[in-house]
Amino acid sequence: MELISDSVNTRIKLFSDKLRQLRNEKGISAREMSLALGQNVNYINLIENEKRKPSLDMFLYICEYLKVSPEYFFYDENQEKSSENYYEKVLRNLTENQKTQLAKFLMTMR
Repeated sequence: MELISDSVNTRIKLFSDKLRQLRNEKGISAREMSLALGQNVNYINLIENEKRKPSLDMFLYICEYLKVSPEYFFYDENQEKSSENYYEKVLRNLTENQKTQLAKFLMTMR
């Protein structure tokens, strides 16, 4: 019985691909990163080839090691483009009072 949905498999692939891409951009070998994380020399290769999934703790260590936020690994530009259309529609439908309240709220986040 397969418990992992297509959506989860897609996220795992996205994570693996982004891990490999970022590691290569930073000029870090899979072996070097595996050892720096205190793991077997093949650990990162196994993750990148979707043969192993890191624990939550290890995922956070990977993020810290590569100096990225956890969100970095799951940001999908294609999904973001469809979300932009949604948010544009929401903003267009706000009343002037709602827009004022939203602007005040956003100013508090500076």
